Amino acid sequence: MSIAIKQADDIEKILCHKFMRFMMMRAENFFILRRKPIEGYDISFLITNYHTEQMYKHKLVDFVMEFMTEIDKEISEMKLLFERPGSYFCCRILENFSTKNGCELWTLRW
Repeated sequence: MSIAIKQADDIEKILCHKFMRFMMMRAENFFILRRKPIEGYDISFLITNYHTEQMYKHKLVDFVMEFMTEIDKEISEMKLLFERPGSYFCCRILENFSTKNGCELWTLRW
């Protein structure tokens, strides 16, 4: 089973690549995670008959579903943390601009 994660812009592409690389380096801790994804996908799982015999099938499905939702959530949170300093800096510039020109319309408070 292979998964391609949505990547809307370059920041999400970079974050996704780094996060998947981090996960694949620790593939031995996840029994069903492959070290290298299938071409065209971001991450791949290898679920064999051994896994379905030794593990609960519904737990495998739950793991994959939760993994997909958590990955999307983690990448979105990392993107927000990445963009926050830039927006803070822009707000400070606008605040300085508005106070120098006597315009209170653009004053932003953090």
